[in-house]
Amino acid sequence: MKLARAIHMDDSDRNVYFSPARTGEWCLSGGFEFSDWTEADLVGKARQAFANGWLGLETFGRVTFVAITPIEETEYSDLVDRLARHFVDVYGAPSVDAARGVAEDELRYMADLCSEHDENMLLAVHRELSDEGVRESYSAIEAPAAELDLVAMHGDLE
Repeated sequence: MKLARAIHMDDSDRNVYFSPARTGEWCLSGGFEFSDWTEADLVGKARQAFANGWLGLETFGRVTFVAITPIEETEYSDLVDRLARHFVDVYGAPSVDAARGVAEDELRYMADLCSEHDENMLLAVHRELSDEGVRESYSAIEAPAAELDLVAMHGDLE
């Protein structure tokens, strides 16, 4: 199974999001956060989170890019529990057990999205408000292979 982890190309996420996700944390779309938003809500950093932010599942901060990575079943199960707890703590779900099905659906949707792509593929999300609610689309970006000269030292260190 594959899921996505937060990746940072530079420090810009620290400037554009109220709460940036931590590099390497598991992520999902998190569009549910915006389900009752209107144009009036789309200002400043909130607008950026709405338009292009993936939701980190540790910090519940936002990140612009994610990278597709394999995930172990136990990690996945822990994420379901963590997201269900978030639904209780932030959105008022009556219990973790009651929220678990919705958390599973959200993570399954993300896993299905990731299954369509190779490992290390980068994904970006784009959201817009429509008459039917929040519309999401995704872009896949192939990560170019790093040239060995850029990351490796050659020769003798002395």
